[in-house]
Amino acid sequence: MDRFEAMTLFVRIVESGSFTKAANGLDIPRATATLAIQRMESRLGVRLLERTTRQVRPTPEGKAFHERCVRLLAELEDAEATLKPAADNPDGVLRVEMHGAQARLIVLPRIQEFHRRYPRLELILTSGDRFVDLVGEGVDCALRSGAPADSSLVARKLAEMPQTICASPAYLENAGYPRHPGELHKHQVVNFFSGNNATDSTLDVIVDGRSRAFEVGGWITVNDASTYVESGRQGCGMIQLPRFHVAPLIERGELVEVLPEWSKPSLPLHAVYPQRRQLSPRVRVFLDWIASIYAARSGA
Repeated sequence: MDRFEAMTLFVRIVESGSFTKAANGLDIPRATATLAIQRMESRLGVRLLERTTRQVRPTPEGKAFHERCVRLLAELEDAEATLKPAADNPDGVLRVEMHGAQARLIVLPRIQEFHRRYPRLELILTSGDRFVDLVGEGVDCALRSGAPADSSLVARKLAEMPQTICASPAYLENAGYPRHPGELHKHQVVNFFSGNNATDSTLDVIVDGRSRAFEVGGWITVNDASTYVESGRQGCGMIQLPRFHVAPLIERGELVEVLPEWSKPSLPLHAVYPQRRQLSPRVRVFLDWIASIYAARSGA
């Protein structure tokens, strides 16, 4: 392992707080990672990491060294990009995480365009509702809905996704069609929770120019987007989510929009990535392309 590879490993360990996560992200044995850091500390003559049974954290000297390593690695990648055609046609592996519905309904229908434009890139696309540790798992960037929650990541806003409230025809026939947001408390919702977030049991509607969250009861709680939609389709209660996700079901009459004359707050979509990835040509071209995809769908 050369010095730059060892520096990359060190940065991954500091940012993930784990030898194992860093080693897995770089696809090397944990023993190799341990030996590389020991040799680095021996060469520098200073202890960089404090190791306990529960966590790994940098020493004061390690914190300073980490900051320098992040800058050096970013500058190295940028310098290499200027000396070869990688800036316009990058190569290598690009790891991207996004929600399954975004991949299926928005990105994949146009992914061949991206491949034709950047044929030297190998794309590893993972999707799901699990909150991914970008640094620990070696993911280059992710698409996330809502306000960015991790201040250690760089966030680039891609779009504002229009939302809708909908329910199955059978549910509305049985429970009634609300005519005003004030009637929502009489209804049921499908509750949703993700990761460590609190369960969401509200419906958001814009009233008098402001977004208001209406608390609604519900008897079923799920933590998967596909299950959430299917629960709504099966009449378990109302659901609220970006309209693109359920547009085909609405068009087929399997779901019905609720309070269509009332605006709902849009949901921001951000691309997030570790700070050291901000100069990567691979990440840069993907973000520019994905931003154009969502720009073309604005207002959809």
